[in-house]
Amino acid sequence: MGSRRRAREYALQALYQSDLSEIAVLSALTYLWSTQMEEDGMEGARPAESEEIEFAQRLVTGVEAGKVQLDALIEEASTNWRIARMPIVDRNILRLAAFELLNCPDIPASVSVNESVELAKNYGTAESRSFVNGIVDRLGRNTGRIDKDAKRKHRKS
Repeated sequence: MGSRRRAREYALQALYQSDLSEIAVLSALTYLWSTQMEEDGMEGARPAESEEIEFAQRLVTGVEAGKVQLDALIEEASTNWRIARMPIVDRNILRLAAFELLNCPDIPASVSVNESVELAKNYGTAESRSFVNGIVDRLGRNTGRIDKDAKRKHRKS
């Protein structure tokens, strides 16, 4: 069975490569798959499973198609941060999370938040985890996927 976490990692790698090299995101993803097949590619790692490939493609094509809207939502949820000034890894994690929150009702919002924080912890800087967590939480509330009163209710318990 495929892992959505691994698929998110693949999607992040493709989005990062696309952002950095200004190439089409599907080309970056295709390149990623091809490096897995080469002898000197990702040594010791198992090849991506079909479910991982499908989910990664769903994510990157969705982010690419909705990038303008996603970036606007991210900037609205961030304080004093333009998308262009954010670290490349962080902004692409935020794009993935925003896409999931807006377009993937089959994925619980809490999973999108947790997975984005894990990606930030594993691929970002020391500050990425809290930066991403704060913005994704705001994105979730702004999109109505996370209850605005959830934190207050939780504190009262």
